[in-house]
Amino acid sequence: MQIKKSPKSNLENYSKIFMQIGLVLALFVTYAAIEKKTYDKTYGDLGTVSMSAEMEEEIPITERIEPVKPKTPPPPTPEKIEVVEDEEEIVETVIESTETDETEMVVVEEIEEVEEVEEVVEDVSFMIIEDVPVFPGCKGNKTQLKSCFSKMVQKHFSRKFDADLPNELGLSPGKKKVYIGFKIDKNGNIVNVQARAPHPKIKSEVVKVMKQLPKMKPGRQRGKPVGVKYSIPFSLIVE
Repeated sequence: MQIKKSPKSNLENYSKIFMQIGLVLALFVTYAAIEKKTYDKTYGDLGTVSMSAEMEEEIPITERIEPVKPKTPPPPTPEKIEVVEDEEEIVETVIESTETDETEMVVVEEIEEVEEVEEVVEDVSFMIIEDVPVFPGCKGNKTQLKSCFSKMVQKHFSRKFDADLPNELGLSPGKKKVYIGFKIDKNGNIVNVQARAPHPKIKSEVVKVMKQLPKMKPGRQRGKPVGVKYSIPFSLIVE
């Protein structure tokens, strides 16, 4: 059985009316709240506070007490001073005049001539000499002259030394060291030739060969010619 609903009891038909009534009530309540008068609350007089008043600090009154200085006794009375007469005679110094006239004879002391002693400069090592000795034919600066000197001495030794001598003496095979030293004097001559070798005959041969070196341009120290010491090692190969 289907239940039939009366169209008059359907509330949906009045929904628009209910909505309009609700809007009117809402507007009325809002208007009434706006128009309502309010008053500020008043409080009793609490008095006024002055923030500009300066804070006063109570400073205690102090009294400065000066320390008591001990009393010093007065200085003693000076003894009586006796005045003694100065009987010592003062001798005045007389300054004689150094001026002369035409009648006086002036004695002039003889001036002795002092011979200047020539400064003796000892022999200088080849490594520290200011101006190295120059081997004939070498040119260039100090470093180049040193290198050229050593090369020419080695070349002279290799050309003049008897290479068959070590083998003829029956020395053991291998490399043998020979140390040579000599001096180039102030005139550029080769002097004081010394050698250290594994055999006396080799030593004699080395000294003879080094004495055959040509005359050099002498080395100079502080602008003066000096003797220059030179040393060099050689190696001999014995087969």
